Amino acid sequence: MTTLLALDTATEACSVALLHDGKVLSHYEVIPRQHAQKLLPMIQTLLAEAGIGLSAVDAIAFGRGPGAFTGVRIAIGVVQGLAFALERPVLPVSNLALLAQRAYREHGAQQVAAAIDARMDEVYWGCYQADAGEMRLLGGEAVLPPEQVSVPAGVTGDWFGAGTGWGYADRLPVSVTGQDASMLPHALDLLTLAGFAFARGEAVPADQAQPVYLRDKVATPKKP
Repeated sequence: MTTLLALDTATEACSVALLHDGKVLSHYEVIPRQHAQKLLPMIQTLLAEAGIGLSAVDAIAFGRGPGAFTGVRIAIGVVQGLAFALERPVLPVSNLALLAQRAYREHGAQQVAAAIDARMDEVYWGCYQADAGEMRLLGGEAVLPPEQVSVPAGVTGDWFGAGTGWGYADRLPVSVTGQDASMLPHALDLLTLAGFAFARGEAVPADQAQPVYLRDKVATPKKP
């Protein structure tokens, strides 16, 4: 049986999850600015609970962004360190997809407008639809002002709003039947999405554990 380790630090939440021997274990904490200190101990605790060592892991999944730049980099650093040492592949998964999958798990939402507060008066935005238990992206992901978001044309049915970007609900021109602006990504849902991806053969080498920020001007110095 496949053993998958999943970890996410892209938002205020820090979470890890493990699939081993058909059983799922997870730890989840909302601990802003403590991810670097807490992530490895959380992983070690999870492995100890499962009674296995890191070498038993077949692949490592991680939230690849979008999200807080420092948080995403922490996940990438830990994943690459572990994956290179173990010679295991990695599974990068969108943090917007994690929100959509959590909304599916907790609310049964079939269509999710996922939004993460990107600061700078913008949101990270993506629309997802359930397909055999997996939330799949419709169109593309983007970072843009709240007033400019939209759902894909021609898609019918109700939408559920998930994520901190829905703190701008009064500025988002999208009609939803329910929303949760406090929802953060959870490694449990990362594990689910990674399981689908692993089964399709989408695991990649450790050096391809790269962040997706969406905002291309992140680290570009301003011109004088």
